[in-house]
Amino acid sequence: MGSIKKWCAEWRTLTLYEKFEQIVALILTTVIAVIIVCALYDLVVQTFFILFKLGLNPLDHKVFQTLFGMFMTVLIALEFKHSILKVSLRQGEGVVQVKTVILIALLALARKFIILDFKTEPPLKLFALAFSVLVLGGIYWLLREQYLKYGK
Repeated sequence: MGSIKKWCAEWRTLTLYEKFEQIVALILTTVIAVIIVCALYDLVVQTFFILFKLGLNPLDHKVFQTLFGMFMTVLIALEFKHSILKVSLRQGEGVVQVKTVILIALLALARKFIILDFKTEPPLKLFALAFSVLVLGGIYWLLREQYLKYGK
């Protein structure tokens, strides 16, 4: 109950644009929560279908690619929702938000590598994905160094 009073007290001090930001963040959080529930439901249904209807074959890497790809999708959506919640709770400023977006992008690229069929993908696409990981990792490292050096 105390947090609702605190939120109401903070709400009165916000500018019109900050209130708009809060409303948009709340709507986005709700939409992403619905997407997470749908993705989680699909993951559970697919997992049970594979386990009980098809029988999980430990040697079939396509099954693991599919399941882990779906699992990573749910994790990415959860992390994305968490980053929007941080904005709505006014936690973290500047560099922290950029670092979060870069980490989410790295998670999405890791998911892509998990579901990728290396036999059919063109080498240039693999190079582009690997280069993207390298660049995002470099940016994250630079932001981390800036955070360590200047404190935020």
